[in-house]
Amino acid sequence: MARRGKRGATLQEIAQEIGVSVATVSRVARGVGQVSDDTRRRVLAAIERHDFRPSRLGSGLAKRSHGALGIVFPGLSGPYYSEVIGGFEEEAVRAQLAVVILGTHLLRESDELVRDTAARVDGLAVMGGVLPDDVVDRLRDRGDPVVLLASRPRAGVPTVRVENVSAFDRLTRHLLADHGYDRLAFVGDPGSSPDADYRWQGFTQAHRHAGAGAPAEPVRVGLTQSEGFIAVNRLLAAGPPPRALVCANDETAIGAVLALLDRGHRVPQDVAVTGFDDIPMAGLPVSGLTTVHQPMRELGRETARLLLRDIEGTVPAAVDRVLETQLVIRGSCGCGVA
Repeated sequence: MARRGKRGATLQEIAQEIGVSVATVSRVARGVGQVSDDTRRRVLAAIERHDFRPSRLGSGLAKRSHGALGIVFPGLSGPYYSEVIGGFEEEAVRAQLAVVILGTHLLRESDELVRDTAARVDGLAVMGGVLPDDVVDRLRDRGDPVVLLASRPRAGVPTVRVENVSAFDRLTRHLLADHGYDRLAFVGDPGSSPDADYRWQGFTQAHRHAGAGAPAEPVRVGLTQSEGFIAVNRLLAAGPPPRALVCANDETAIGAVLALLDRGHRVPQDVAVTGFDDIPMAGLPVSGLTTVHQPMRELGRETARLLLRDIEGTVPAAVDRVLETQLVIRGSCGCGVA
C-alpha cells in the first residue's frame, strides 16, 4: 500500500486507536516480548492499515539488524566522556555489537544528525540536554529504542542518572558546617546540563539547611579545565576571592586551582576548592581534590544494559535508574591542613 500525502501514524496514535499501550505496539512492531495472540492480530492489522514503518517491522529489528548501538553527547573531550563511553562499549561488545558515537557540539542541525544516527543503529542513548523533549518523543513514537543518560526523568522514556542533589548538599554543608566557611561561590552553569542544574540545587539547598544566604548567581562557566581557569581568573581580578570555590565538576575545579596558584593564592589555606566526578587526576597527591565520586563507567554500562533491554522490549518505559554517589574528602577543602 502506497503512502498517502500525509505523514504515517505514530506508535501513540495506533495505540490509542486500538486501546493498547505504546509499549505493546512497539513490541509487536519489533517482533519481541510477550503479547496475546488477539492483541497481536489487532496491532498488526492497524500497522498494515496505516502502513507503519514497514522497514522496521518483524524479526529484522529483533535480531539487531544494524549490529550497533548509538550514544550521543554534546561533546567528546575529557575524562568524564571517555569513562562513560568505555563502560557503554564494554556492554555493547559483550552483546557483540558495535558502538556509534555522535558528538553534536550542540550544533543547530543536531536534531537531524541524531535522527539520522537513530536510523543506522538498533538503539540510541542520548545525554540529557542534547535534544529537545519533542525530538526524543518523535524518536520513541516512530519505534526507536531510546534511553536517556544523565538526564531529568521523562515520562515514557527509560532514564539512567546519578544522584546529584543530596551529594552536592553534603559537599556544600561540609564546607559550611565542618569548616565554617562563610563565603562560597558555585562555579558552573546550571543551564548547561541537567547534572549542573541538580548540583546548583544541592548547593543552594545546603545553604538553606545551614541557615546561610546562598549567592544569587553562580559563576557561569563551562565544564572544561581551560574555562575554569579563565572564569576564576576573571573572578579574582574583580575583587577579593570567596573563601571556597564549589565547582560543578573536577575539570573546572582543577582549572580554578591553577588560576588561584597563578595569582599567588594558597589552596586551601586562602581559598578552598572542591569538584565533582572523582576523575583520576583528582586523586593525585599534587591535586588532592575533595570531590564527589560518581560511578562514570558503571553509568555507561547500565545505560547500555537498559538500552539492550529496551531493544528486546523487556524494560518498563517509566524506569528511572539512579546510581549512588559518594563524598570523597581530600586536602583541597582544608581537611588535614594545618
